[in-house]
Amino acid sequence: MSQFLQVPSPVGVLTLEAEQERIVALRWGEAELAYDDRSAVLQEGAAQLEAYFKGQLSAFDLPLHVKGSDFQKAVCAQMSAIPLGETRTYGEIAKELGQAAQPVGNACGANPIPILIPCHRVLGANGLGGFSGAGGVETKVTLLRHEGAAGLLI
Repeated sequence: MSQFLQVPSPVGVLTLEAEQERIVALRWGEAELAYDDRSAVLQEGAAQLEAYFKGQLSAFDLPLHVKGSDFQKAVCAQMSAIPLGETRTYGEIAKELGQAAQPVGNACGANPIPILIPCHRVLGANGLGGFSGAGGVETKVTLLRHEGAAGLLI
């Protein structure tokens, strides 16, 4: 059974979802769900998101569970390895996985746990690429600026 917790943030209200004390999703906006603020993993997720947005956290340390194919999980693992303030391209991740860039882009866009799995740190070869969170590329730019990667955007 899923548990949910809403977290205010500079990029809008975020809703964390957990199952069996592992975070399985992060969504933008409020939804009519059964919220549970007693979940330890959701409380820790909220605390780490707050610290991240205050500039006090450079890496999330939470139990995550990506629901998806082995390929989706591999792409998420590659994204999770990108340090704060750094970026990779879809092509670089594709090369690491021995795949084409387009499926990597699709997997990034389907990332179920954005921000915690930093798909915003993955760029196109000749531009920002997309972002599936609320606000689209504007939110991606906001997150990259927050992390000190704004020099890449000039």
